[in-house]
Amino acid sequence: MTLNLHPKCYKALYPWASAELLVETSTLTSSEDVRKNRDDEPDCVGRVFGRESDAYVSVRPCAKGEPMCSDEWTNDGEPYFFLYQTVFKRIKLRLPLTGFERALLKEINVAPAQLHPNSWAFMRAFSILCNHFGHPPSMDVCLHFFEARSPGKNLWVSFNGVAGRVLLTLFQQSYKGFKGKFFRVCCTDHNRTLMHGFPLYWVMKLEFKKPRTLEELTPHDREFCQVLASLGAVFNTVQLIKHEYDAEALKGYIGITLSFFVMHVTILLCLYILPLHTSMFTLVFWIAF
Repeated sequence: MTLNLHPKCYKALYPWASAELLVETSTLTSSEDVRKNRDDEPDCVGRVFGRESDAYVSVRPCAKGEPMCSDEWTNDGEPYFFLYQTVFKRIKLRLPLTGFERALLKEINVAPAQLHPNSWAFMRAFSILCNHFGHPPSMDVCLHFFEARSPGKNLWVSFNGVAGRVLLTLFQQSYKGFKGKFFRVCCTDHNRTLMHGFPLYWVMKLEFKKPRTLEELTPHDREFCQVLASLGAVFNTVQLIKHEYDAEALKGYIGITLSFFVMHVTILLCLYILPLHTSMFTLVFWIAF
């Protein structure tokens, strides 16, 4: 049973929490709010959370006034984690969390709700890209291309592409409207281990490691990193997430992206190696034919 406490009680329970964190509470506090976000409609494949995950996880409303920094003490000892509505609705996260997602949260030592939605989008798009190329999503490969950054004055930890290794575009340049809208996620008796192996609750002392070097990777992961780097393309995160459940559309998008990169490189090479007196018409004709 979730407790409903006075705001001053939360301050006493979590004296380490900042004022901003203590006032980050959810407006999704009723069973109706949960129902509205289910993907019960047959045309909503892969959206929000649906009945196929009911045996493993239970998505529940939050208590009124319950801050993001709460832990199992406010939930009668039952473990859970918070997650923003937008991560289900726009970024299409599926429950339960995958082994890759849990391993990455553990490595960077943050709770699911502590990770900025744009960073969840990077994780999702990276997984989709790996699966497309037949390589299981790897935490080490991900941390070769991305690094976790301090939130600074903000609450949420963000991923950034490592300089010279940019693989994905930002999901949304200025991500707004997600604050104050999060659910509580609990596991069922079917598999309690789904809550194991990663931080469930807000972590205050953050430590950020340097990106993985190729030398730190296994031969298999190192080879895949080199394959991705050799493509030289920057993939659109929005498009990857959009086409996740349409194999043909996804294949088409990735093919077009790679073709565009090859064309771009070809044009640059042609401009570089053709004589300076070559006319633009001749250049275009030479590239086309």
